[in-house]
Amino acid sequence: MKCCIALFTLLVTASALAQEHPSITAQPNTVYVGAEGKFEANPDTALLQFNVSAQEDSSQAAYDQASKQAEQLRQILRANGIDPKSAEIGYFSIQPVYDYRPPKPKLVAYRVAANVSLKLKDFTKIAPIVQQLSESAITGDQSITYTLENMDAAKAKAVEDGYRRAQESANALAHASGRSLGELFYASVDTFDNVHPVPRMQAIAHMAAAKTPAPTEEFSPQTVTVTAHVNAVFTLK
Repeated sequence: MKCCIALFTLLVTASALAQEHPSITAQPNTVYVGAEGKFEANPDTALLQFNVSAQEDSSQAAYDQASKQAEQLRQILRANGIDPKSAEIGYFSIQPVYDYRPPKPKLVAYRVAANVSLKLKDFTKIAPIVQQLSESAITGDQSITYTLENMDAAKAKAVEDGYRRAQESANALAHASGRSLGELFYASVDTFDNVHPVPRMQAIAHMAAAKTPAPTEEFSPQTVTVTAHVNAVFTLK
């Protein structure tokens, strides 16, 4: 008498639902299991992002002001032992600014804006750079995201953990049914990683400028967690 055992574990998340997998029909003498794998690691890279903007009566004046701010930024990076070429421009724009209160819109100024991102391996340089940027008043919103450069290796670790858990569950179910586990018949994987933005860095910089410990003083960046959902079908002996 053939035995068909199926165990369905569904991970209901927006990301998982957005991804499609081939539909699997339970086969006789198989076991279908799902498991979550996880791998945590300390981040090795900090991504600092901020905006540079200037608004003046003419487009040329706004452009010149933004150029001065950019030069200040380059000086700050050099002062902290960082090559300005390592910073990247995400976008650059020159836009007219209108006053819409009159019956007819009136051109009142021009705004130049740019988004700059900088990857740092040395986390000790973050606070001095943020402080100096805040004191120079050349940037807008600032944020920091911690991540791993070699994310693929971390995802592989999470997949290995998920597969181990799935195999353990399949083994337990096979044993409970008086059978033994056979070969892997099918598997699918979804991986997810988290990032940790650190908002309101200007407030942290002002605290450092006042010679008081910053809110993040002596704390470590939150670990980067990579999770993997593994679905696996094993044959039964």
